[in-house]
Amino acid sequence: MQLNNYPHPIIAREGWPFLGITFAVALLVTFFSVAWSLPFWIIALFVLQFFRDPGRVIPQNPAAVLSPADGRIVVVEKTMDPYANREALKISVFMNVFNVHSNRAPVDGKIEKVQYFAGKFVNADLDKASVENERNALVITADNGQTVTCVQVAGLIARRILCYVKAADVLTRGQRYGFIRFGSRVDVYLPLTATPKVAVGDKVSATETILAEF
Repeated sequence: MQLNNYPHPIIAREGWPFLGITFAVALLVTFFSVAWSLPFWIIALFVLQFFRDPGRVIPQNPAAVLSPADGRIVVVEKTMDPYANREALKISVFMNVFNVHSNRAPVDGKIEKVQYFAGKFVNADLDKASVENERNALVITADNGQTVTCVQVAGLIARRILCYVKAADVLTRGQRYGFIRFGSRVDVYLPLTATPKVAVGDKVSATETILAEF
């Protein structure tokens, strides 16, 4: 097992402006009235927990496909992968506002293409979110030659998908590659020969949970 360390503190850098604003407002209101400041401190603490981003332990199983996000499994099914144009095993992770929202690479491999699609913002828990919502897809050729597609999907209140990688970049398992603000979903498309290791309803942790083996 290897600990994945990031070049930033355990609070995601995407949250620093939000934390600065909410804590500054809470302190200012406290200066005038401790009683009235309570709701502002609750908001500040919520923002703090939302943007937490702890390091994770990486399983060393070379056949493992790791979860790219924290959350709950909402889909395990065979379907079409529209980004790589193939039949595939689809596994979807739904993130609510209390989950860690940084996204991490599920496999070691090279990014073949990155595709962004503008779209709606329906509840990410719904199946139609995969094809109707704003989304950003990575098509990856894993080190074993298999194709893995990883799709960030915006949710009902998510309004910003952040992706820090591009085509031709090489990813390592557990590498932090993006972030989605405030509730969302990540879809993973795998070869039909992959063996799922999770079921609908399971809670998963980014990097530490094995979604499938191939």
